[in-house]
Amino acid sequence: MKKAIIAKKVGMTQVFDSEGEMVPVTVLEAGPCKVVQVKSLATDGYDAVQVAFAPQKESRLTKPLLGHFAKAGVEPMRKLKEFKLEGEFKPGDELTAALFEEGDRVDAHGKSKGKGFSGSVKRHNQHRGPMAHGSKFHRAPGSHGGSSDPSRVMKGKKLPGHMGSENCTVANLKVVRVDAENNMILLKGCVPGSNGSIITLTDAKKVVK
Repeated sequence: MKKAIIAKKVGMTQVFDSEGEMVPVTVLEAGPCKVVQVKSLATDGYDAVQVAFAPQKESRLTKPLLGHFAKAGVEPMRKLKEFKLEGEFKPGDELTAALFEEGDRVDAHGKSKGKGFSGSVKRHNQHRGPMAHGSKFHRAPGSHGGSSDPSRVMKGKKLPGHMGSENCTVANLKVVRVDAENNMILLKGCVPGSNGSIITLTDAKKVVK
C-alpha cells in the first residue's frame, strides 16, 4: 500500500471541471495524522504503521492509551488505525492530504448511516402485497417456511430488524481536488456515513476508469 490516511467527512458540494461540467463531490478533512507506532516483522510478527487522527480529551481515554501516546510523543487522539505502508516512518511523523494528487483513485471505508428498526420492504427491498381487492397482506415479511417441514425458520431469512450502521466500502473514487494547506480532499461522488463521521482512504484495489 502506497497511500492511506484517516479523514473526517465534512459534507457534499459541487465543483466545475476544466470542461465546465458540474461534478458532485464529497469534502473530506484528511489528516494531519500522526505516526504513533511502527510495527516490524521481528518484534510484532508483521509490518505496519499505526497512525492517529483527531485530538481527544485525556479524560476520555484509558490510562494504557494515554501511556501509548506519551511514549510516542504524540498528543491524545480519537482514532487509531494501522496501515501496511511502504517507506520509512518513525513515531511523530505526520501524514497529510499532500500524499494524494488530483486524479488518484481511492477506496473509501466507513460506517453507513443508521436507519433504526426497518421492515423487510425497506430493509431488503422486498415486494409488498396487493393494496386493494380485499387483500389484508401489505408490508409483512411473508411466509417463513413450511409448517411441518422444516418446522423452523431457516438461517439467513430476510426479516425486519436494525438497518444501516454497518462497515462498508465505496471503491474506485476519483480525487477531484487536493487542498494541502487546509488538509482537504474532494472526492467525486459520495462516501459512507453522516457528516462528521470517520472515513479511511486507501489506494484503490481495483482501478476502473
